[in-house]
Amino acid sequence: MTTKTALSPRKRIAGRDYILPACIALACAGAAYAGADTTFDPALQKFTDFLEGSGGKIITVLSLAGGLIALASGRFALGQVAVPVGVGIGVGTGVPIVTSVVTAVI
Repeated sequence: MTTKTALSPRKRIAGRDYILPACIALACAGAAYAGADTTFDPALQKFTDFLEGSGGKIITVLSLAGGLIALASGRFALGQVAVPVGVGIGVGTGVPIVTSVVTAVI
């Protein structure tokens, strides 16, 4: 007894199923302007003000307190001093740097 493999009556061209939808999408696409949308500007401004102001100071002090508590527990590690310093630098200078990079890229 012999078995026959079923072959499709027509061979499909690779990607043919994607060409027509891609052409339709390209024809219907409008221009997109990055940075022209101001929907989240108030939230971004509040968050930036918080981190650069009293919120950043609170985060830094809490991080420093956590490091001091860990030091008081008897185990010393350089990270207990370096992390609060890094947090303070990151909160103080990181927000303007990230904002300017994102603005420059977009």
